[in-house]
Amino acid sequence: MALFESVIAAPPMVKALVALQGFVVLFIALHDWVPLGRLNDVKAVQAADSRVRLVSVTLLSTLPFAIGLAATAWYADTRFPGWLNWWLWISYGTALYGLLRAWWIPYLLVPNPVRAARYRTMFGRTITFLPERNGISPNVLHVTLHIVIVAIAVLLILRMN
Repeated sequence: MALFESVIAAPPMVKALVALQGFVVLFIALHDWVPLGRLNDVKAVQAADSRVRLVSVTLLSTLPFAIGLAATAWYADTRFPGWLNWWLWISYGTALYGLLRAWWIPYLLVPNPVRAARYRTMFGRTITFLPERNGISPNVLHVTLHIVIVAIAVLLILRMN
């Protein structure tokens, strides 16, 4: 109960940070496992990777963001300790680097035919709104995640001021 009270008493910017981090944790934990209509293609993703690999990637990918979310909620109504600021910056900085490397650099700048073929297999039946470039068309679900991660980075920058 104290955790929820901490979030309820938090400033609006911290509440937004908790909500956006919650989205990231849920996305990473569930997007390869829970069918969401044409937003994802769980069968294609699970056919592309072994169950053991998907489970390990899901757990390892979710863990740092879940820790950051729990700590942000815990300290929501107080000043964040230095370690938490570092944790969030490292986690979301790494996420920004990863999404640029995995999606936007191959999409906009440097073709990666192997990645493009893999994405067509895993995400080819999902909803997109951007035109295909270099064999890649980022899908709506991933673009939403990318926007949320950028929004978290903006909130972290604003909290510094």
